Amino acid sequence: MKKVAVILLVLAGMMVLGCSKPNSGSAPAAAGDQKTIDLKDLKIGLSMQTMGAPYFVAQSNALEKLCKAQGITFYAVDANSNMTKQLSDIEDLLARGINVLVINPTDPKGLIPITETATAQGVAVFIMDNSIDPTASYISMIQANNLDNGELVGIWLAQQFGNQEIRLGVLSGNQGNLLGVDRRIGVVKGIVEEQLRARNSTNFRLVTQGWGNWGQEGGLSAAEDMLQAAPTMNALVAENDSMGLGAVMAVENAGKTNQITVFAAADGQKEALALIKQGKYGATGLNDPAVVAQVTLNTILDYVSGKPVQKLVNTKPAVINASNVDQYYNPNSDF
Repeated sequence: MKKVAVILLVLAGMMVLGCSKPNSGSAPAAAGDQKTIDLKDLKIGLSMQTMGAPYFVAQSNALEKLCKAQGITFYAVDANSNMTKQLSDIEDLLARGINVLVINPTDPKGLIPITETATAQGVAVFIMDNSIDPTASYISMIQANNLDNGELVGIWLAQQFGNQEIRLGVLSGNQGNLLGVDRRIGVVKGIVEEQLRARNSTNFRLVTQGWGNWGQEGGLSAAEDMLQAAPTMNALVAENDSMGLGAVMAVENAGKTNQITVFAAADGQKEALALIKQGKYGATGLNDPAVVAQVTLNTILDYVSGKPVQKLVNTKPAVINASNVDQYYNPNSDF
């Protein structure tokens, strides 16, 4: 019982950064002043939180290709992980006369006012990939099911470790990011639930956390610090594959490849999948940027044609590991 209480305290502490859930996807978004728009008149502006990781580059490129194939005018801007710049970027997009705004947010609360500004100007706002506060003004949020992906990955880890104690390090993206919160909470949930199912008790400790800002270099630096802070760590989960690849380098440089299982809560980056095939990387959650981009555009097209759309749209979750990696690995993929 004491260990279960400790786990609950860990979960509560991790949720301090903000784990408010978006509105349920069970009800259609309110149409408001929804008007049908001809594709030749459609102008979509995309504001990305960063292009500092391959995932985000692939996602932006995928949406651009899909829009151009439909003859849709498309603009994209990069906030460089800076909320102030993202606000300015969005103002520039609105000045270009867009009628649909897609945001991959840097901050869940800081962008609330700009969503209200856009809506007031008659611009339909969609959120892609990362989460925004549910009080923001938007039509639909489209993303991978980060909580379920994380849970599946956590279940996988618990099964790999069996009766051995898991001493876990968490390599996170940036503070306050709701996407990251869902991913790490999902992993912890999966570990605890699988251990309880297997033997009615838990054998798990969260020993350290680092912040890698979603990129490989940041992941390398943060993982190096984590190895110093928690020398007994035997499992390291990154909240995306880019940071996970940096963590693999840090673990290799420390000579601990055979002592620490490195894995990720999400993405399915081809370099990570190649390492899974080589036995150097444990697992990752399925979060294909091209699929998220496609579902985002499909949702936008449904909306502008007058159809009802869901407030939350999730892609299907899955855990990729050595047993199924060949189903997902494509060395010629953009990501």
